[in-house]
Amino acid sequence: MKKITKGFATLTVAAAAILGLAACETDAQVTDRNMTKEAESFKVERKITFINGITDKVMLVIEGKCSTNNEGKQLTVLCKVGKGEYKKHFLGLSDNVTYVTQQIDSTGLSAYHYKVIFKPETLVPDFDLNTSK
Repeated sequence: MKKITKGFATLTVAAAAILGLAACETDAQVTDRNMTKEAESFKVERKITFINGITDKVMLVIEGKCSTNNEGKQLTVLCKVGKGEYKKHFLGLSDNVTYVTQQIDSTGLSAYHYKVIFKPETLVPDFDLNTSK
């Protein structure tokens, strides 16, 4: 009888400790952690926009079920494009290039929605063309 009571007391204390620790997190913290986990599991539609900080022009946009990993001056974007199919992009960051990652409401979109938009006006420099007559 004492063993059962001791085991029950230990279980009760452990449950109380777990509930006490869980109570320390706010709803926002739990939601943030869960949303990040879902996004990194390719379940959330994202839009990643790269902006030139000097010209304020959009350089590149990647949309889809993408995971991001920023290590120093390089951003890796891994996107799920189909069942068991992925595309990986390596993007260099500099002092004048920044990016914004947004969550997109995926309602009504394909489960494998993926789009990359290049803005050629930001990739090709301005130049004057002189030709012979």
